[in-house]
Amino acid sequence: MMSSDLLKQSKAKAKEWLDSNIDIESKEQINVLLNKEDPKQLIDSFYRSLEFGTGGLRGIMGVGSNCINQYTIGAATQGLSNYLKKSFPNQPIQVAIAYDSRNNSKYFAEVTANVFSANGINVHLFPELRPTPLLSFAIRHLKCQSGIVITASHNPKEYNGYKAYWNDGAQLVPPHDKNVIEEVDAITSFDQIKFAPDKSKIKSIGPEIEDSYYKEVEKLIPRQESIRKQKNIAIVYSSLHGAGITMVPVCLKKLGFENVTIIEEQKVPDGNFPTIPSPNPEERSAMDMALRKAKEIQADLVMATDPDTDRVGVGIKNPEGEFFLLNGNQALSLMMWFILKNLKSKENSYIVKTIVTTDLIDKMAEHFGIECVNTLTGFKYIAELIRKNEGKKKFIAAGEESYGYMVGDFVRDKDAVSACAFFAAMAAAAKDEGQSLYTWMVEMYCEFGLYKEGLVNLVRAGAEGEQQIKYMMEQFRSNPPRVIAGQKVIRVFDYQTSEETSLLNGQVTPIHLPKSDVLQFCTWEGGKISVRPSGTEPKIKFYISVSLRLSDPKNFVLATRNLDEKIKAIEKDIIR
Repeated sequence: MMSSDLLKQSKAKAKEWLDSNIDIESKEQINVLLNKEDPKQLIDSFYRSLEFGTGGLRGIMGVGSNCINQYTIGAATQGLSNYLKKSFPNQPIQVAIAYDSRNNSKYFAEVTANVFSANGINVHLFPELRPTPLLSFAIRHLKCQSGIVITASHNPKEYNGYKAYWNDGAQLVPPHDKNVIEEVDAITSFDQIKFAPDKSKIKSIGPEIEDSYYKEVEKLIPRQESIRKQKNIAIVYSSLHGAGITMVPVCLKKLGFENVTIIEEQKVPDGNFPTIPSPNPEERSAMDMALRKAKEIQADLVMATDPDTDRVGVGIKNPEGEFFLLNGNQALSLMMWFILKNLKSKENSYIVKTIVTTDLIDKMAEHFGIECVNTLTGFKYIAELIRKNEGKKKFIAAGEESYGYMVGDFVRDKDAVSACAFFAAMAAAAKDEGQSLYTWMVEMYCEFGLYKEGLVNLVRAGAEGEQQIKYMMEQFRSNPPRVIAGQKVIRVFDYQTSEETSLLNGQVTPIHLPKSDVLQFCTWEGGKISVRPSGTEPKIKFYISVSLRLSDPKNFVLATRNLDEKIKAIEKDIIR
Protein backbone atom coordinates (compact mmCIF):
# COMPACT_ATOMS: atom_id res chain seq x y z
CA MET A 1 0.00 0.00 0.00
CA MET A 2 1.31 3.47 -0.91
CA SER A 3 2.21 5.85 1.93
CA SER A 4 -0.47 8.30 0.72
CA ASP A 5 -3.10 5.56 1.06
CA LEU A 6 -1.83 4.69 4.52
CA LEU A 7 -2.03 8.34 5.56
CA LYS A 8 -5.58 8.67 4.24
CA GLN A 9 -6.58 5.44 5.99
CA SER A 10 -4.91 6.51 9.24
CA LYS A 11 -6.58 9.95 9.25
CA ALA A 12 -9.98 8.34 8.72
CA LYS A 13 -9.44 5.95 11.63
CA ALA A 14 -8.17 8.80 13.84
CA LYS A 15 -11.32 10.82 13.05
CA GLU A 16 -13.46 7.83 14.03
CA TRP A 17 -11.77 7.86 17.41
CA LEU A 18 -12.23 11.62 17.77
CA ASP A 19 -15.94 11.28 17.05
CA SER A 20 -16.35 8.53 19.65
CA ASN A 21 -16.89 8.83 23.40
CA ILE A 22 -13.27 8.24 24.40
CA ASP A 23 -11.75 10.38 27.15
CA ILE A 24 -10.68 14.00 26.60
CA GLU A 25 -6.98 13.29 27.17
CA SER A 26 -6.93 10.67 24.39
CA LYS A 27 -8.66 13.08 22.01
CA GLU A 28 -6.06 15.74 22.75
CA GLN A 29 -3.28 13.26 21.97
CA ILE A 30 -4.94 12.37 18.65
CA ASN A 31 -5.20 16.06 17.68
CA VAL A 32 -1.48 16.46 18.38
CA LEU A 33 -0.73 13.56 16.01
CA LEU A 34 -3.02 14.99 13.30
CA ASN A 35 -1.30 18.36 13.48
CA LYS A 36 2.25 17.03 13.32
CA GLU A 37 4.15 17.92 10.16
CA ASP A 38 5.61 14.42 9.99
CA PRO A 39 2.70 11.93 9.77
CA LYS A 40 4.77 8.84 10.63
CA GLN A 41 3.57 8.54 14.23
CA LEU A 42 -0.05 9.08 13.16
CA ILE A 43 0.26 6.32 10.55
CA ASP A 44 1.99 3.94 12.95
CA SER A 45 -0.74 4.55 15.53
CA PHE A 46 -3.79 4.20 13.28
CA TYR A 47 -2.98 2.44 9.99
CA ARG A 48 -4.36 -0.87 11.27
CA SER A 49 -5.88 -2.56 14.30
CA LEU A 50 -3.73 -4.79 16.47
CA GLU A 51 -4.14 -8.48 15.72
CA PHE A 52 -3.31 -11.63 17.64
CA GLY A 53 0.12 -12.94 16.65
CA THR A 54 2.10 -15.81 18.20
CA GLY A 55 1.81 -14.02 21.55
CA GLY A 56 -1.59 -12.29 21.39
CA LEU A 57 -1.78 -8.51 21.28
CA ARG A 58 1.48 -6.64 21.60
CA GLY A 59 2.37 -3.07 20.75
CA ILE A 60 3.67 0.29 21.85
CA MET A 61 1.59 1.95 24.55
CA GLY A 62 -0.24 5.05 23.34
CA VAL A 63 -3.40 6.30 21.72
CA GLY A 64 -4.58 4.64 18.50
CA SER A 65 -5.99 1.45 17.01
CA ASN A 66 -2.49 0.02 16.52
CA CYS A 67 -1.37 0.75 20.09
CA ILE A 68 -1.92 -0.77 23.50
CA ASN A 69 -4.35 1.37 25.47
CA GLN A 70 -7.51 0.98 27.54
CA TYR A 71 -9.66 0.96 24.40
CA THR A 72 -7.79 -1.69 22.42
CA ILE A 73 -7.53 -3.73 25.63
CA GLY A 74 -11.24 -3.15 26.25
CA ALA A 75 -12.23 -4.11 22.70
CA ALA A 76 -10.15 -7.30 22.87
CA THR A 77 -11.75 -8.21 26.20
CA GLN A 78 -15.26 -7.45 24.95
CA GLY A 79 -14.65 -9.54 21.85
CA LEU A 80 -13.26 -12.40 23.96
CA SER A 81 -16.24 -12.10 26.32
CA ASN A 82 -18.66 -12.38 23.41
CA TYR A 83 -16.80 -15.40 22.06
CA LEU A 84 -16.69 -17.11 25.47
CA LYS A 85 -20.45 -16.75 25.82
CA LYS A 86 -20.95 -18.34 22.41
CA SER A 87 -18.45 -21.11 23.15
CA PHE A 88 -19.82 -21.97 26.61
CA PRO A 89 -23.56 -21.24 26.43
CA ASN A 90 -25.82 -21.60 29.45
CA GLN A 91 -22.99 -22.13 31.92
CA PRO A 92 -21.09 -19.88 34.34
CA ILE A 93 -17.83 -18.62 32.86
CA GLN A 94 -14.62 -17.98 34.81
CA VAL A 95 -11.39 -16.28 33.76
CA ALA A 96 -8.05 -15.68 35.49
CA ILE A 97 -5.94 -12.54 35.04
CA ALA A 98 -2.30 -11.83 35.84
CA TYR A 99 0.11 -9.01 35.03
CA ASP A 100 3.83 -8.25 35.13
CA SER A 101 5.97 -5.25 36.11
CA ARG A 102 5.53 -3.17 32.97
CA ASN A 103 4.22 0.36 33.11
CA ASN A 104 0.40 0.31 33.14
CA SER A 105 0.22 -3.48 33.46
CA LYS A 106 -1.79 -3.36 36.68
CA TYR A 107 -4.14 -0.72 35.20
CA PHE A 108 -4.69 -2.74 32.02
CA ALA A 109 -5.34 -5.86 34.15
CA GLU A 110 -8.00 -3.94 36.06
CA VAL A 111 -9.58 -2.69 32.81
CA THR A 112 -9.66 -6.30 31.60
CA ALA A 113 -11.22 -7.50 34.86
CA ASN A 114 -13.82 -4.72 34.74
CA VAL A 115 -14.94 -5.55 31.20
CA PHE A 116 -15.17 -9.29 31.92
CA SER A 117 -17.19 -8.67 35.07
CA ALA A 118 -19.48 -6.20 33.28
CA ASN A 119 -20.28 -9.06 30.89
CA GLY A 120 -21.32 -11.30 33.76
CA ILE A 121 -18.06 -13.30 33.78
CA ASN A 122 -16.45 -14.32 37.09
CA VAL A 123 -12.89 -13.04 37.40
CA HIS A 124 -9.98 -14.44 39.42
CA LEU A 125 -7.43 -11.62 39.58
CA PHE A 126 -3.91 -11.88 40.98
CA PRO A 127 -3.64 -9.00 43.49
CA GLU A 128 0.03 -8.43 42.67
CA LEU A 129 2.33 -9.09 39.72
CA ARG A 130 3.01 -12.76 39.05
CA PRO A 131 4.80 -14.80 36.33
CA THR A 132 2.97 -15.83 33.17
CA PRO A 133 3.39 -19.59 33.83
CA LEU A 134 1.47 -19.23 37.08
CA LEU A 135 -1.44 -17.74 35.11
CA SER A 136 -1.39 -20.77 32.79
CA PHE A 137 -1.37 -23.08 35.83
CA ALA A 138 -4.15 -21.14 37.57
CA ILE A 139 -6.53 -21.44 34.59
CA ARG A 140 -6.58 -25.22 34.82
CA HIS A 141 -6.36 -25.33 38.61
CA LEU A 142 -9.38 -23.03 38.97
CA LYS A 143 -11.21 -24.65 36.04
CA CYS A 144 -11.45 -21.39 34.11
CA GLN A 145 -12.58 -21.16 30.52
CA SER A 146 -10.00 -18.51 29.67
CA GLY A 147 -7.28 -16.27 31.05
CA ILE A 148 -5.29 -13.15 30.33
CA VAL A 149 -1.84 -11.95 31.27
CA ILE A 150 -0.86 -8.34 30.68
CA THR A 151 2.74 -8.32 29.45
CA ALA A 152 4.96 -7.61 26.47
CA SER A 153 7.40 -10.32 27.54
CA HIS A 154 10.98 -9.20 26.75
CA ASN A 155 10.12 -6.22 24.50
CA PRO A 156 11.50 -2.72 25.23
CA LYS A 157 9.87 -0.60 27.95
CA GLU A 158 7.58 1.28 25.51
CA TYR A 159 5.63 -1.92 24.86
CA ASN A 160 2.86 -3.77 26.60
CA GLY A 161 0.61 -6.60 25.56
CA TYR A 162 -2.30 -8.93 26.15
CA LYS A 163 -1.82 -12.70 26.06
CA ALA A 164 -5.07 -14.63 25.80
CA TYR A 165 -5.42 -18.23 26.99
CA TRP A 166 -8.03 -20.95 26.55
CA ASN A 167 -9.37 -23.42 29.11
CA ASP A 168 -6.38 -25.76 28.77
CA GLY A 169 -4.04 -23.04 30.01
CA ALA A 170 -2.56 -22.54 26.54
CA GLN A 171 -2.49 -19.43 24.36
CA LEU A 172 -5.19 -19.12 21.74
CA VAL A 173 -4.71 -21.12 18.55
CA PRO A 174 -6.85 -21.34 15.43
CA PRO A 175 -9.78 -21.17 15.21
CA HIS A 176 -10.15 -19.42 18.57
CA ASP A 177 -7.68 -16.59 17.90
CA LYS A 178 -9.27 -15.67 14.56
CA ASN A 179 -12.78 -16.03 15.97
CA VAL A 180 -11.96 -13.63 18.78
CA ILE A 181 -10.61 -11.14 16.25
CA GLU A 182 -13.86 -11.44 14.30
CA GLU A 183 -15.75 -10.61 17.48
CA VAL A 184 -13.46 -7.65 18.11
CA ASP A 185 -13.87 -6.44 14.53
CA ALA A 186 -17.64 -6.61 14.99
CA ILE A 187 -17.36 -3.88 17.63
CA THR A 188 -17.90 -0.73 15.60
CA SER A 189 -18.28 1.65 18.53
CA PHE A 190 -16.64 1.94 21.93
CA ASP A 191 -20.20 2.20 23.26
CA GLN A 192 -20.40 -1.55 22.69
CA ILE A 193 -17.64 -2.17 25.24
CA LYS A 194 -18.95 -2.70 28.77
CA PHE A 195 -16.44 -0.83 30.90
CA ALA A 196 -18.59 -0.47 34.05
CA PRO A 197 -17.53 -3.28 36.41
CA ASP A 198 -19.53 -5.62 38.58
CA LYS A 199 -17.12 -5.75 41.51
CA SER A 200 -18.99 -8.67 43.07
CA LYS A 201 -17.66 -10.86 40.26
CA ILE A 202 -13.98 -9.99 40.79
CA LYS A 203 -12.08 -12.05 43.39
CA SER A 204 -8.41 -12.10 44.40
CA ILE A 205 -6.34 -15.23 43.87
CA GLY A 206 -4.75 -16.48 47.06
CA PRO A 207 -1.34 -18.10 47.80
CA GLU A 208 -2.75 -21.63 47.57
CA ILE A 209 -2.29 -21.50 43.78
CA GLU A 210 1.45 -20.92 44.15
CA ASP A 211 1.74 -23.65 46.78
CA SER A 212 0.14 -26.14 44.39
CA TYR A 213 2.45 -25.00 41.58
CA TYR A 214 5.60 -25.58 43.68
CA LYS A 215 4.44 -29.11 44.52
CA GLU A 216 4.10 -29.90 40.81
CA VAL A 217 7.63 -28.63 40.11
CA GLU A 218 9.09 -30.73 42.93
CA LYS A 219 7.51 -33.89 41.47
CA LEU A 220 9.43 -33.46 38.22
CA ILE A 221 12.96 -32.65 39.42
CA PRO A 222 15.31 -35.66 38.98
CA ARG A 223 18.42 -36.34 41.04
CA GLN A 224 17.09 -34.61 44.16
CA GLU A 225 19.66 -36.46 46.25
CA SER A 226 22.31 -34.37 44.44
CA ILE A 227 20.55 -31.19 45.53
CA ARG A 228 20.68 -32.33 49.15
CA LYS A 229 24.43 -33.03 48.84
CA GLN A 230 25.18 -29.84 46.88
CA LYS A 231 22.68 -27.49 48.51
CA ASN A 232 25.36 -24.82 48.88
CA ILE A 233 26.26 -24.48 45.20
CA ALA A 234 26.53 -20.78 44.40
CA ILE A 235 23.68 -19.51 42.22
CA VAL A 236 23.23 -15.93 41.03
CA TYR A 237 19.75 -14.84 39.99
CA SER A 238 18.31 -11.62 38.56
CA SER A 239 14.65 -10.90 37.89
CA LEU A 240 15.58 -7.95 35.60
CA HIS A 241 13.00 -5.78 37.42
CA GLY A 242 10.26 -8.28 36.53
CA ALA A 243 7.81 -10.70 38.10
CA GLY A 244 10.34 -13.49 38.59
CA ILE A 245 11.37 -12.10 41.97
CA THR A 246 8.00 -13.20 43.35
CA MET A 247 8.56 -16.91 42.66
CA VAL A 248 11.99 -18.03 41.43
CA PRO A 249 13.86 -17.53 44.74
CA VAL A 250 11.00 -19.20 46.64
CA CYS A 251 11.00 -22.18 44.26
CA LEU A 252 14.76 -22.66 44.57
CA LYS A 253 14.55 -22.47 48.35
CA LYS A 254 11.73 -25.02 48.51
CA LEU A 255 13.88 -27.43 46.49
CA GLY A 256 16.69 -27.07 49.02
CA PHE A 257 19.11 -24.56 47.47
CA GLU A 258 20.59 -22.43 50.26
CA ASN A 259 23.14 -20.23 48.51
CA VAL A 260 21.21 -18.06 46.03
CA THR A 261 22.49 -14.53 45.50
CA ILE A 262 19.88 -12.05 44.24
CA ILE A 263 20.98 -9.02 42.22
CA GLU A 264 19.63 -6.35 44.53
CA GLU A 265 19.84 -3.52 41.98
CA GLN A 266 17.42 -5.40 39.72
CA LYS A 267 15.23 -6.88 42.44
CA VAL A 268 12.55 -4.16 42.55
CA PRO A 269 9.89 -4.50 39.83
CA ASP A 270 10.10 -1.47 37.54
CA GLY A 271 8.61 -1.07 34.08
CA ASN A 272 11.30 1.44 33.11
CA PHE A 273 14.00 -1.25 33.54
CA PRO A 274 16.49 1.38 34.76
CA THR A 275 19.62 -0.81 34.93
CA ILE A 276 19.40 -2.41 31.48
CA PRO A 277 18.94 -1.28 27.85
CA SER A 278 16.35 -4.03 27.27
CA PRO A 279 14.87 -6.67 29.62
CA ASN A 280 15.72 -9.51 27.27
CA PRO A 281 17.88 -12.28 28.78
CA GLU A 282 18.89 -13.26 25.24
CA GLU A 283 21.08 -10.14 25.23
CA ARG A 284 24.32 -10.06 27.18
CA SER A 285 23.73 -6.44 28.24
CA ALA A 286 20.70 -7.56 30.24
CA MET A 287 22.80 -10.11 32.14
CA ASP A 288 26.02 -8.14 32.62
CA MET A 289 25.29 -7.27 36.25
CA ALA A 290 24.53 -10.89 37.15
CA LEU A 291 27.62 -12.14 35.31
CA ARG A 292 29.86 -9.68 37.15
CA LYS A 293 28.47 -10.82 40.49
CA ALA A 294 28.94 -14.47 39.48
CA LYS A 295 32.60 -13.86 38.67
CA GLU A 296 33.08 -11.97 41.92
CA ILE A 297 31.76 -14.84 44.06
CA GLN A 298 32.85 -17.64 41.66
CA ALA A 299 29.32 -18.93 41.32
CA ASP A 300 28.37 -22.20 39.66
CA LEU A 301 25.37 -20.88 37.75
CA VAL A 302 23.86 -17.57 36.59
CA MET A 303 20.19 -17.12 35.67
CA ALA A 304 18.04 -14.14 34.71
CA THR A 305 14.37 -14.05 33.72
CA ASP A 306 12.43 -11.63 31.54
CA PRO A 307 9.64 -9.37 32.94
CA ASP A 308 6.84 -11.94 32.80
CA THR A 309 9.17 -14.84 33.65
CA ASP A 310 8.52 -17.15 30.75
CA ARG A 311 12.11 -16.97 29.43
CA VAL A 312 15.41 -17.50 31.22
CA GLY A 313 18.98 -16.73 30.25
CA VAL A 314 21.67 -19.05 31.64
CA GLY A 315 25.36 -18.38 32.24
CA ILE A 316 28.00 -21.00 33.06
CA LYS A 317 31.77 -20.88 33.47
CA ASN A 318 34.53 -22.54 31.48
CA PRO A 319 37.57 -24.33 32.96
CA GLU A 320 39.40 -20.98 33.14
CA GLY A 321 36.68 -19.59 35.41
CA GLU A 322 35.26 -17.20 32.81
CA PHE A 323 31.49 -16.93 32.54
CA PHE A 324 29.64 -17.00 29.24
CA LEU A 325 26.01 -17.20 28.19
CA LEU A 326 24.45 -20.30 26.71
CA ASN A 327 22.27 -19.52 23.74
CA GLY A 328 18.73 -20.91 23.78
CA ASN A 329 19.66 -23.94 21.69
CA GLN A 330 22.59 -24.83 23.92
CA ALA A 331 20.58 -24.48 27.13
CA LEU A 332 17.65 -26.49 25.77
CA SER A 333 19.93 -29.23 24.40
CA LEU A 334 21.68 -29.55 27.75
CA MET A 335 18.34 -29.65 29.58
CA MET A 336 16.94 -32.32 27.20
CA TRP A 337 20.14 -34.38 27.53
CA PHE A 338 19.81 -34.28 31.33
CA ILE A 339 16.11 -35.17 31.22
CA LEU A 340 16.46 -38.00 28.69
CA LYS A 341 19.40 -39.56 30.56
CA ASN A 342 17.39 -39.60 33.79
CA LEU A 343 14.04 -40.62 32.31
CA LYS A 344 12.76 -43.72 34.08
CA SER A 345 10.20 -44.73 31.47
CA LYS A 346 10.46 -43.86 27.78
CA GLU A 347 7.52 -45.97 26.63
CA ASN A 348 4.99 -44.03 24.53
CA SER A 349 6.66 -40.75 25.54
CA TYR A 350 7.61 -37.73 23.45
CA ILE A 351 9.35 -34.38 23.54
CA VAL A 352 8.62 -31.32 21.41
CA LYS A 353 10.59 -28.50 19.83
CA THR A 354 9.95 -25.90 17.14
CA ILE A 355 11.08 -26.09 13.51
CA VAL A 356 13.69 -23.33 14.03
CA THR A 357 15.25 -25.05 17.06
CA THR A 358 18.47 -27.09 16.81
CA ASP A 359 18.33 -30.52 15.14
CA LEU A 360 20.68 -31.79 17.85
CA ILE A 361 17.60 -32.50 19.96
CA ASP A 362 16.10 -34.70 17.22
CA LYS A 363 19.36 -36.62 17.11
CA MET A 364 19.47 -37.14 20.89
CA ALA A 365 15.82 -38.20 21.00
CA GLU A 366 16.48 -40.85 18.36
CA HIS A 367 19.44 -42.13 20.36
CA PHE A 368 17.42 -42.40 23.57
CA GLY A 369 14.49 -44.01 21.76
CA ILE A 370 11.95 -41.27 22.32
CA GLU A 371 9.81 -39.43 19.78
CA CYS A 372 10.67 -35.79 19.01
CA VAL A 373 7.88 -33.78 17.38
CA ASN A 374 8.51 -30.47 15.58
CA THR A 375 5.90 -27.69 15.60
CA LEU A 376 5.62 -24.17 14.26
CA THR A 377 7.21 -21.38 16.29
CA GLY A 378 5.21 -20.48 19.38
CA PHE A 379 4.44 -22.45 22.52
CA LYS A 380 0.74 -22.32 21.70
CA TYR A 381 1.40 -24.97 19.03
CA ILE A 382 3.32 -27.11 21.52
CA ALA A 383 0.42 -26.84 23.97
CA GLU A 384 -2.05 -27.69 21.21
CA LEU A 385 -0.10 -30.88 20.49
CA ILE A 386 -0.13 -31.81 24.19
CA ARG A 387 -3.90 -31.37 24.27
CA LYS A 388 -4.35 -33.61 21.21
CA ASN A 389 -2.16 -36.32 22.74
CA GLU A 390 -3.74 -36.33 26.21
CA GLY A 391 -4.59 -39.87 27.22
CA LYS A 392 -2.65 -41.27 24.26
CA LYS A 393 1.00 -40.37 24.82
CA LYS A 394 3.09 -39.08 27.71
CA PHE A 395 4.53 -35.60 27.28
CA ILE A 396 7.99 -35.12 28.82
CA ALA A 397 9.40 -31.71 27.92
CA ALA A 398 9.51 -29.02 25.24
CA GLY A 399 11.47 -25.95 24.26
CA GLU A 400 12.41 -23.43 21.64
CA GLU A 401 15.57 -21.57 20.70
CA SER A 402 14.26 -18.26 22.06
CA TYR A 403 14.99 -19.21 25.68
CA GLY A 404 11.64 -20.88 26.38
CA TYR A 405 11.45 -24.22 28.21
CA MET A 406 8.72 -26.41 29.68
CA VAL A 407 8.94 -29.67 31.62
CA GLY A 408 5.77 -31.59 32.41
CA ASP A 409 2.31 -30.51 31.32
CA PHE A 410 0.97 -28.82 34.46
CA VAL A 411 1.80 -25.49 32.77
CA ARG A 412 0.89 -25.10 29.10
CA ASP A 413 3.30 -22.32 28.20
CA LYS A 414 7.01 -21.72 28.49
CA ASP A 415 7.96 -21.53 32.14
CA ALA A 416 11.09 -19.83 33.45
CA VAL A 417 10.26 -20.60 37.10
CA SER A 418 10.44 -24.37 36.67
CA ALA A 419 13.27 -23.97 34.13
CA CYS A 420 15.36 -22.16 36.75
CA ALA A 421 14.69 -25.07 39.10
CA PHE A 422 15.84 -27.54 36.44
CA PHE A 423 19.03 -25.67 35.57
CA ALA A 424 19.87 -25.41 39.28
CA ALA A 425 19.23 -29.15 39.70
CA MET A 426 21.46 -29.84 36.69
CA ALA A 427 24.28 -27.76 38.18
CA ALA A 428 23.96 -29.67 41.46
CA ALA A 429 23.95 -33.06 39.72
CA ALA A 430 27.00 -32.15 37.64
CA LYS A 431 28.92 -30.97 40.70
CA ASP A 432 27.92 -34.12 42.55
CA GLU A 433 29.73 -36.05 39.80
CA GLY A 434 32.78 -33.81 40.05
CA GLN A 435 31.82 -32.19 36.76
CA SER A 436 30.29 -28.88 35.65
CA LEU A 437 27.62 -27.81 33.19
CA TYR A 438 30.45 -26.86 30.84
CA THR A 439 32.06 -30.31 30.88
CA TRP A 440 28.62 -31.87 30.50
CA MET A 441 27.94 -29.72 27.45
CA VAL A 442 31.22 -30.68 25.77
CA GLU A 443 30.56 -34.35 26.57
CA MET A 444 27.14 -34.03 24.92
CA TYR A 445 28.67 -32.50 21.79
CA CYS A 446 31.33 -35.22 21.56
CA GLU A 447 28.61 -37.86 21.70
CA PHE A 448 26.13 -36.33 19.26
CA GLY A 449 28.00 -33.72 17.23
CA LEU A 450 28.81 -30.04 17.74
CA TYR A 451 25.90 -27.84 16.68
CA LYS A 452 26.13 -24.06 16.67
CA GLU A 453 23.40 -21.58 15.91
CA GLY A 454 23.16 -17.90 15.09
CA LEU A 455 20.23 -15.52 15.05
CA VAL A 456 19.95 -12.22 13.20
CA ASN A 457 17.02 -9.89 13.87
CA LEU A 458 16.40 -7.15 11.31
CA VAL A 459 14.13 -4.54 12.87
CA ARG A 460 11.75 -2.82 10.47
CA ALA A 461 9.30 -0.79 12.53
CA GLY A 462 5.99 0.81 11.61
CA ALA A 463 3.82 0.59 8.51
CA GLU A 464 6.77 1.09 6.16
CA GLY A 465 8.76 -1.60 7.95
CA GLU A 466 5.90 -4.06 7.65
CA GLN A 467 5.88 -3.58 3.88
CA GLN A 468 9.67 -4.07 3.73
CA ILE A 469 9.45 -7.35 5.64
CA LYS A 470 6.66 -8.57 3.37
CA TYR A 471 8.76 -7.71 0.29
CA MET A 472 11.82 -9.55 1.65
CA MET A 473 9.77 -12.71 2.22
CA GLU A 474 8.31 -12.46 -1.30
CA GLN A 475 11.82 -12.20 -2.75
CA PHE A 476 13.11 -15.23 -0.84
CA ARG A 477 10.03 -17.20 -1.91
CA SER A 478 10.10 -16.27 -5.60
CA ASN A 479 13.87 -16.40 -5.99
CA PRO A 480 15.30 -18.79 -3.37
CA PRO A 481 19.09 -19.00 -3.07
CA ARG A 482 20.74 -22.02 -4.75
CA VAL A 483 24.08 -21.57 -2.99
CA ILE A 484 24.65 -19.97 0.43
CA ALA A 485 28.21 -19.08 1.47
CA GLY A 486 29.58 -21.72 -0.90
CA GLN A 487 27.17 -24.38 0.38
CA LYS A 488 24.77 -25.90 -2.15
CA VAL A 489 21.11 -25.66 -1.12
CA ILE A 490 19.48 -29.08 -1.59
CA ARG A 491 16.07 -28.66 0.06
CA VAL A 492 13.62 -25.81 0.54
CA PHE A 493 10.77 -25.94 3.06
CA ASP A 494 7.96 -23.45 2.44
CA TYR A 495 5.51 -23.58 5.33
CA GLN A 496 3.17 -21.12 3.63
CA THR A 497 2.58 -23.44 0.68
CA SER A 498 3.09 -26.53 2.89
CA GLU A 499 5.66 -27.93 0.46
CA GLU A 500 9.16 -29.36 0.80
CA THR A 501 11.05 -29.19 -2.49
CA SER A 502 14.19 -31.15 -3.33
CA LEU A 503 16.51 -29.08 -5.51
CA LEU A 504 18.33 -32.28 -6.50
CA ASN A 505 15.44 -33.99 -8.28
CA GLY A 506 12.54 -31.52 -8.06
CA GLN A 507 10.45 -33.84 -5.91
CA VAL A 508 7.78 -32.04 -3.86
CA THR A 509 6.61 -33.47 -0.52
CA PRO A 510 3.71 -32.09 1.55
CA ILE A 511 4.41 -30.57 4.98
CA HIS A 512 1.81 -31.62 7.53
CA LEU A 513 1.76 -28.50 9.70
CA PRO A 514 -0.51 -25.40 9.72
CA LYS A 515 0.42 -22.83 7.11
CA SER A 516 2.91 -20.21 8.31
CA ASP A 517 5.10 -17.58 6.68
CA VAL A 518 8.37 -19.46 7.17
CA LEU A 519 11.06 -20.56 4.72
CA GLN A 520 13.92 -22.98 5.38
CA PHE A 521 16.95 -23.68 3.21
CA CYS A 522 18.96 -26.85 3.91
CA THR A 523 22.47 -27.27 2.49
CA TRP A 524 24.48 -30.28 1.39
CA GLU A 525 26.86 -29.79 4.34
CA GLY A 526 24.04 -30.02 6.90
CA GLY A 527 23.44 -26.31 7.38
CA LYS A 528 19.93 -24.95 7.89
CA ILE A 529 18.81 -21.36 7.40
CA SER A 530 15.29 -20.37 8.48
CA VAL A 531 13.62 -17.04 7.65
CA ARG A 532 10.39 -15.77 9.20
CA PRO A 533 8.74 -12.51 10.23
CA SER A 534 8.26 -12.24 13.99
CA GLY A 535 4.69 -12.65 15.15
CA THR A 536 5.12 -10.28 18.09
CA GLU A 537 7.75 -7.70 17.08
CA PRO A 538 8.55 -5.58 13.99
CA LYS A 539 11.35 -7.92 12.93
CA ILE A 540 12.33 -10.41 10.29
CA LYS A 541 14.37 -13.24 11.81
CA PHE A 542 17.16 -15.33 10.29
CA TYR A 543 18.01 -18.56 12.14
CA ILE A 544 21.29 -20.20 11.12
CA SER A 545 22.44 -23.67 12.17
CA VAL A 546 25.72 -25.43 11.30
CA SER A 547 27.39 -28.53 12.71
CA LEU A 548 30.43 -30.81 12.64
CA ARG A 549 31.74 -33.93 14.36
CA LEU A 550 33.67 -33.37 17.60
CA SER A 551 35.81 -36.33 18.64
CA ASP A 552 38.09 -34.70 21.23
CA PRO A 553 36.91 -32.35 24.03
CA LYS A 554 40.21 -30.46 23.69
CA ASN A 555 39.11 -29.29 20.22
CA PHE A 556 35.83 -27.76 21.42
CA VAL A 557 36.97 -24.12 21.45
CA LEU A 558 38.69 -24.31 18.06
CA ALA A 559 35.78 -26.19 16.49
CA THR A 560 33.32 -23.63 17.87
CA ARG A 561 35.33 -20.80 16.30
CA ASN A 562 35.24 -22.67 13.00
CA LEU A 563 31.43 -22.87 13.15
CA ASP A 564 31.18 -19.22 14.18
CA GLU A 565 33.06 -18.28 11.01
CA LYS A 566 30.65 -20.36 8.94
CA ILE A 567 27.71 -18.60 10.55
CA LYS A 568 29.21 -15.18 9.79
CA ALA A 569 29.73 -16.15 6.16
CA ILE A 570 26.13 -17.32 5.88
CA GLU A 571 24.86 -14.11 7.52
CA LYS A 572 26.78 -12.02 5.02
CA ASP A 573 25.45 -13.99 2.07
CA ILE A 574 21.82 -14.56 3.02
CA ILE A 575 20.77 -11.18 4.43
CA ARG A 576 19.91 -9.02 1.45
